[in-house]
Amino acid sequence: MKISPRAPWAAGLAVAALALVPATASAGSQRTAAPHADAAAATAASVDAYYAPAEGKTGAALKTALHNIIKTQSKVTYDGVWNALKVTDQDPANPNNVILVYSGRSQSKSGNGGGANDWNREHVWAKSHGDFGTATGPGTDLHHLRPEDVTVNSTRGNKDFDMGGSPVAEAPGSFTDANSFEPRDAVKGDVARMILYMAVRYDGGDGFADLEVNDKVDNGSAPAIGRISVLKQWNQQDPPDAFEQRRNQVIFDQFQHNRNPFIDHPEWVNSIW
Repeated sequence: MKISPRAPWAAGLAVAALALVPATASAGSQRTAAPHADAAAATAASVDAYYAPAEGKTGAALKTALHNIIKTQSKVTYDGVWNALKVTDQDPANPNNVILVYSGRSQSKSGNGGGANDWNREHVWAKSHGDFGTATGPGTDLHHLRPEDVTVNSTRGNKDFDMGGSPVAEAPGSFTDANSFEPRDAVKGDVARMILYMAVRYDGGDGFADLEVNDKVDNGSAPAIGRISVLKQWNQQDPPDAFEQRRNQVIFDQFQHNRNPFIDHPEWVNSIW
């Protein structure tokens, strides 16, 4: 495997990098176009260097290499997650709002809390799967924490991910049954890549459970989530978009200083699993 700034992920990073440019910049100005291009190229080169220890590896060796890369990170407190999500999940069309992950709704950043129509902190890897709660580490890792409507968050609960079920009120396109949850199409890949990040980042070596994916539901409090066969399909069906790529970059630049490798290289999913 040759990691190159010309790889497909680099184009997405360029879009994400340009999304961070202030709105007052003129895309049509010759004086600003070159610096923007330079910034995008620098971002791609930086990410290329970040993953250099994984170059040429596949399977279990790739998983181990990625773990060793991404385990170096800054930690966010659970209280700090509130303000972090207001930055990572900001609505590109309205800087006063965040986008709710399953609902897709744009909601005021100030509308967070515990009320029925507030948004709260959804652990995409359910915190009971491995019993890590809200402990600083997996319980506060921004790469799998997203804003979501309180009621929808409760409906998802700690269910594994699979296809099918009944429609979820306040989350159009999402479905649920007794033991699984299916997110809307636009974030199926996001969910898969968040889950697989957690399975690589937390391997039992830092005082927390060894998180793994399997191909079943009803995992309960075991440090496992399924179904991997479905998550792999979702990763291919819904490749990383500009919102997800920007989010990854913001977490790296401003908060944790580590990356989700499957946003930068979604092809690594099939290489490992």
